Amino acid sequence: MPGQQPYQPLSAFEAVVIKVASPEAIRSWSHGEVKNPETINYRSFKPEKGGLFCEKIFGPTRDWECNCGKYKRVKHKGIVCDRCGVEVTQAKVRRERMGHIELAVPVSHIWFFKCMPSRIGLMLDMTARTLERIIYYEDWVVTDPGDTPLKLGEALDEMNYRQARDEYQDAFKADMGAPAIRTLLQMIDLETQKDEIVAELAKTKNKASRRKLTKRLRLFEGFIASNSRPEWMILEVLPVIPPDLRPLVPLEGGRFATSDLNDLYRRVINRNNRLKNLLQLRTPEVIIRNEKRMLQEAVDALMDNGRHGRAVTGIGNRALKSLSD
Repeated sequence: MPGQQPYQPLSAFEAVVIKVASPEAIRSWSHGEVKNPETINYRSFKPEKGGLFCEKIFGPTRDWECNCGKYKRVKHKGIVCDRCGVEVTQAKVRRERMGHIELAVPVSHIWFFKCMPSRIGLMLDMTARTLERIIYYEDWVVTDPGDTPLKLGEALDEMNYRQARDEYQDAFKADMGAPAIRTLLQMIDLETQKDEIVAELAKTKNKASRRKLTKRLRLFEGFIASNSRPEWMILEVLPVIPPDLRPLVPLEGGRFATSDLNDLYRRVINRNNRLKNLLQLRTPEVIIRNEKRMLQEAVDALMDNGRHGRAVTGIGNRALKSLSD
């Protein structure tokens, strides 16, 4: 697949670098988009096409055999079946091949706004509480003040937003949710902001202010050093980890035990697909806003269940284990 890097032996690595991934990087890791929330067909016991265990995306479940059985054995190695689209290769690729989900709207990564200090809050010089109300579609934020007295990044509750709209009409732009935060992050010039913080730090004597400015400076320097962009803290594309890392295990009596991650991924895909359909139908804004918030909450639970609000639970009221657990 274009953009895929050949696998190298462990001895070829000198160090591991962890940094924020761009949407393009996440797509380059992926072998296909997961659109179907289903796992396997419970009659044939084969993975559902386009689903969380899809053989076309993640590779075959049996060594050197495609899904439909047209190609079997190692002599067909590397051939992609023209019937089912599955590559003839070893089943162990299902431990390393990733997929992705194209999100209907951008969502915030919970680690960057909920972990203290909030990285997005530091980047935008915004309190965690204000940021939370914007991300969960409770408050508006000014993304373009135009010729009005409003300020860029100013938070407005519903009443103040309506008053501003009545007074200034379409002279300014405001939005809510992760898309609004992403717009503000895209405007940031890292080098310019860094220079402004350094200049402010030289003038400030207050200890609390200096501590906050130092934290902001470290954050900006980190992004510059890693050649990362602030808007990458908002997710447009969600990576789907390999299926063998979230297995479906057959039990007696035709039942299956599944990893909690599959349930959390299923919630995200269901809500994402529903939101896409509602956007196409031009549904009223109040319903769309609620669906966007629910998608944000589903991604939060997948990333770090229970960090924001009540944890998503399964059978026996047990909190599901997320990617962080």
